[in-house]
Amino acid sequence: MGEPRAGSARPAGDPLIRVANAPCSFGAFEITVGILANVPGPEVVLDAIASAGYSGTELGPPGYLGDWASLREHLARHGLALAGGYIPIRFSEPAFWDVDLAAMALTLDLFAAADGGSVRPVLADAGSPERLANPGRGRSLDDAGWARLAEGVERAAELARERGFEPTFHHHTGTFVETPAEIERLLSLTDVGLLLDTGHLALGGGDPVQALRDWRDRIDHVHVKDYSRTVLESVLADRADMAEAWRRGVFVELGTGDVDLDAFFAALRESGYSGWLVVEQDRIPRPDEDVAEAVEAQRRNREWLRAHAGV
Repeated sequence: MGEPRAGSARPAGDPLIRVANAPCSFGAFEITVGILANVPGPEVVLDAIASAGYSGTELGPPGYLGDWASLREHLARHGLALAGGYIPIRFSEPAFWDVDLAAMALTLDLFAAADGGSVRPVLADAGSPERLANPGRGRSLDDAGWARLAEGVERAAELARERGFEPTFHHHTGTFVETPAEIERLLSLTDVGLLLDTGHLALGGGDPVQALRDWRDRIDHVHVKDYSRTVLESVLADRADMAEAWRRGVFVELGTGDVDLDAFFAALRESGYSGWLVVEQDRIPRPDEDVAEAVEAQRRNREWLRAHAGV
């Protein structure tokens, strides 16, 4: 355990980076779709992503962009590839594995219908109410909990590989794999690749440049986001939860927050990374918010990447 699978490293040859966005940048994710009235529809989101010059998108909540019969056509109409899809699983709670893995199998059906084996299943711990209530500062698992989590990740990875997909693991705020120490523990206990998320890592107390140095051989997918330390500190001061952090706009446009993205992209170029670079600016729409705000923000994010990262 703990060693990367053969074939999971980046392809040989010149680095190739493809840039994608995601429905969560427009306010469409698991805690908003079907719940809030002003979440934009999939055609609005896909059109905005394509018009801004992105090459792909992540899936968003399964079914949001289309079902197994329509997803491929929806993506093709906008000239977009499917980069990956978020799959939260209660890895440290075996009682939920059957239910969560069954839901994962349905998501893999969507991947297969859309684009075959090139899509990344993005595995993530589903966390706990305590962790969600204490972003960046929650109680960690004990040794028995880590053993359960590692076994759960192994089962999910096996399911993905049986279907022809190579999974990656997303460290995520509000979950049991959030801080650098927790990421290290995950990597030591499993063989999955690592999705490096600049915003979630910084919010969890990590340094994205150091992460590239430490974990480069395991990093096979990248989410790029910026965050506001001032907003996070206001959330923590009020003892508010991660949902409130999203509402207050803890994730901001690229280059306007507290992540040193220029240094990160210099290190990324030096590392020779190849693969998807997915812009995510998770947001919960305000009741009076016009979708044009998110559309323009993601256009500016794409322009920032061209100007500062050369992609």
